[in-house]
Amino acid sequence: MKIIRTVLGSLLIVAGIVLTILPGSTLFILAGLVLISIDYKYPRKFLGKVQKSASKASRKMDSFLLSRKYR
Repeated sequence: MKIIRTVLGSLLIVAGIVLTILPGSTLFILAGLVLISIDYKYPRKFLGKVQKSASKASRKMDSFLLSRKYR
């Protein structure tokens, strides 16, 4: 099961990188990290960093959009 999760997670990460270059979604990268982080420690740490930066970016975008709405 570990091998299947690792291979599938790696494929999702590669697909996410390709779709970052081409128009598409980068959610594949997150899905791949989630699958790989079940079995390995380093992707789990990296996933935590990605989640923190995504949360910070979404708060920043929310405040920007709210400030434009009330002008």
